[in-house]
Amino acid sequence: MGLFDAIMGNASEVSSDKVAVEFAPILVDGEAVVKSFKLIRDMFVFTNKRLILVDKQGLTGSKVDFHTIPYKSINHFTKRSNGLLDLDAELLIWVKGNEHPIVKEFRKGENINDVYRVLSTYVL
Repeated sequence: MGLFDAIMGNASEVSSDKVAVEFAPILVDGEAVVKSFKLIRDMFVFTNKRLILVDKQGLTGSKVDFHTIPYKSINHFTKRSNGLLDLDAELLIWVKGNEHPIVKEFRKGENINDVYRVLSTYVL
């Protein structure tokens, strides 16, 4: 991932092997990292069992929130933008039992498509 991509908020793919080593302490038996995307400091980690949203908080990012969402708990999801060439986009994910969606913002709409495609693969 280049510095320019990070500044622009582009989601770029991260090596699944590298993420698997980092996440080994929280993965369950038989769970494998399939795809991972980094968005500035946050991450989308897709395993064969769940989606893990990693949210680094604060200025230093020293506090990290690991939000697990089993694929079966996702009711629906939406990619919101002003069109294919829109520079800003949002991914909204509705989870069973929650009235409001989880919202992740992207600065460049085309890169949200990679995350959307993987999410579609596991939820549909």
